Amino acid sequence: MTETVDTADAVMTSETSLRVQRSYDASPEEVFDAWTNPEVLRRWWVVQAEETTPVAEVDLRVGGRYRLAMETPEGERHTVQGEYMEIDRPHRLVYSWQWELDAGGLGPASTVTVEFRETGERTEVVLEHAGLPDSESRDRHAYGWTACLEFLGTRGLAAVA
Repeated sequence: MTETVDTADAVMTSETSLRVQRSYDASPEEVFDAWTNPEVLRRWWVVQAEETTPVAEVDLRVGGRYRLAMETPEGERHTVQGEYMEIDRPHRLVYSWQWELDAGGLGPASTVTVEFRETGERTEVVLEHAGLPDSESRDRHAYGWTACLEFLGTRGLAAVA
């Protein structure tokens, strides 16, 4: 089953950056932990419902690294990695972002900033992804982030609520 993603939540802030906002019925601590706990990441870090997350490695400290892979039912794998640059639990995460290339090596580096804002009994996630190589990459990432944030709510936080 392939689901269509509405990227209306994504705002293209420049040719090479975007912002996506989503609100959840959970505390900032719960959402932050869902973002940084490998066990929970495996439940929601996908773009399509039938994908899996076979790799979720997190060394949550400034200078620590992460590595996440999503895999299609056909075995096609997309893996991203990076380094944590700022950690302020449960308010903010900043980390580098680089896709692993099929031919080996890493793609261009960009930066992801995620803020977890308490709004009453809910948490608003504001994600900014900056420094992407071009508008095509920005648009693909807008699609991906919008889908991931939807799955965060339905798969990642559903077990918490």
